[in-house]
Amino acid sequence: MVVLSLGVSLIVVDATIVGVLLPRIVTDLGLATTDAAWITSVYSLVFAALLIPLGRAGDITGRRRMFVLGVLVFVGASVFAATAGDGGELIRARALQGVGAAMIMPATMSTVNAVFTGRDRAVAFGIWGSLIGGMAALGPLLGGWLGTSFGWRWAFGVNLPIGLLLVAGALRLMPETRQATARRGVREVDWAGAALAALGLGAVVCGLIEGQAYGWWEPTRPFTVGPYDWPLTGLSPVPVVLALGAVLLALLVAVERARQAAGRPVTLDLTLFRIPGFRNGNLAASMISVGELGLLFVLPLFLVGVHGDSPLQISLAILPLALGAFLAGPYAGRLSHRHGAHRVVQFGMVLEVAAVLAVALTLDAGTGGYGLALPMLAYGLGLGLTSAQLANVALAGVPPGQAGQAAGTQSTARQVGAALGIAVIGTLFATGLGHTMLDRLAETPVPSAQHAALAHELRESAGTFARDLHERPGAEAAARAADESLAAATRYGAYATAAILGVGLLLTLRLPAAPERPEESSDMNLSQRSGR
Repeated sequence: MVVLSLGVSLIVVDATIVGVLLPRIVTDLGLATTDAAWITSVYSLVFAALLIPLGRAGDITGRRRMFVLGVLVFVGASVFAATAGDGGELIRARALQGVGAAMIMPATMSTVNAVFTGRDRAVAFGIWGSLIGGMAALGPLLGGWLGTSFGWRWAFGVNLPIGLLLVAGALRLMPETRQATARRGVREVDWAGAALAALGLGAVVCGLIEGQAYGWWEPTRPFTVGPYDWPLTGLSPVPVVLALGAVLLALLVAVERARQAAGRPVTLDLTLFRIPGFRNGNLAASMISVGELGLLFVLPLFLVGVHGDSPLQISLAILPLALGAFLAGPYAGRLSHRHGAHRVVQFGMVLEVAAVLAVALTLDAGTGGYGLALPMLAYGLGLGLTSAQLANVALAGVPPGQAGQAAGTQSTARQVGAALGIAVIGTLFATGLGHTMLDRLAETPVPSAQHAALAHELRESAGTFARDLHERPGAEAAARAADESLAAATRYGAYATAAILGVGLLLTLRLPAAPERPEESSDMNLSQRSGR
């Protein structure tokens, strides 16, 4: 559990560590808002697309083997990220990190599901899930300290020594497990389904991120693909990309049904969604990730733009979230035995919705880190409870022979939610910045001829332009307008997050009670019994 937990922590931290560093990365590399969204979301996007096929590959070849290979890929990608010279290189490095993460996560989850049984299983999932929630929040704290003390590149470089220690620990302590069917010669991996999932999800996320840049229907700027110009002058490429994504995802479902009818392995096992707990648990997990990653995307931009906070100050503002998750996680297992895991998840979701609504209702340009402390603590408590037991509920009714793919699907749901959350909340934030800035400037003595340019700069810079206005002589009125616009855009993002989490809460009301699992799992093959 130590090795598995540290492996999960490594990849979860890097999903959120970028948030507090993003303003400095934007300034250092000269990025636009869409670039910032891609740096944050491409990790989750690649992660989501490859989780299931790589989980299947781990079931076949050995989960410990996949874990070690994933750590090595992740560490190599982290080195590339630390040395990136521009936004494109950093985005590509983050995508490669997503590949490594997709190898690690299902290997850890499937190993927990295979090795631990009975009451130990609930405790193990409590540790595993609380680390997901807690480390997702602690990531910004680590990033803030490294970013303030050494620079943002060290937030990626520190993965090198940690990863090498993980490899050594896995080889020494982690038992090798495989799916039972893998020993009977069933070794096929559905790479066609993986490709359709990657392209379909990628197109949807691309459309959501680039919509505010290129126009949702009518084009707002020229668009080129390599040397070729976009041929449809009256239509933005965004609706075409979104439609393409929908077609590819529909094709994915059709292909998977055909493969399943033929008895071949699939990337997306649609029969699993007939299990109520698995279906509703996965949908709820997506909603939770939308809220968590979306909120951690906009709050650092608000704190930097309005108050000029350093990465460390931003991290301290988010620290109560980490504390709440760590406090709640260890008790989630005990509460699940007393009240049922599904009730623990539901209560956690209530706390999350209430906390985000509190942020939306109280946040203004004067709100600083102290003003966010109580809502962040409540949000962390809810996150710790839901993350700790939602995986337990979602996988409780899954046959042991399908544990690997079910684990991959459950983790995929989280990453899809993360990518979509950043895309949706980030788009609302950027759009709100531009429109609100125009409205606020109309109430100031700033010449109207400057309004459009100022609003454009604020939107394109993800709000960091506000600090330039604060330092510009004679721009006090524009700076106040920028601060108020940042607060309004953050509120829009918080309201949207609360609404999405509210949908997740409704889904958890339909979660069944999780039955106890049998004491031995039929697909467990421990080549190193002493490692248990």
